[in-house]
Amino acid sequence: MVVVYVIVVYDVSVERVDKVRIFLKQYLNWMQNSVLEGEVTKARLKEIELGVEEIIEKKEDSVIIYTVRDEALVNRRFIGEPKVEPTNIL
Repeated sequence: MVVVYVIVVYDVSVERVDKVRIFLKQYLNWMQNSVLEGEVTKARLKEIELGVEEIIEKKEDSVIIYTVRDEALVNRRFIGEPKVEPTNIL
């Protein structure tokens, strides 16, 4: 089972923002407004991609999915107060 670390950033219309957030929280940890991250299998990543495609309007919305082999390769620096404590527990 191949696991990747995923960071998802989205900018979607107001009428779809809750749908996208609720969907992504099934797979990833909410970090702050429009940003979620966490470890998923390649199969789960495909589920995320397909699910997001069903929710958004491709001509209006934007979703960026960054993948990294290992969370240890992500250098994270907070400036200001983090919205939540980073955790791998869903």
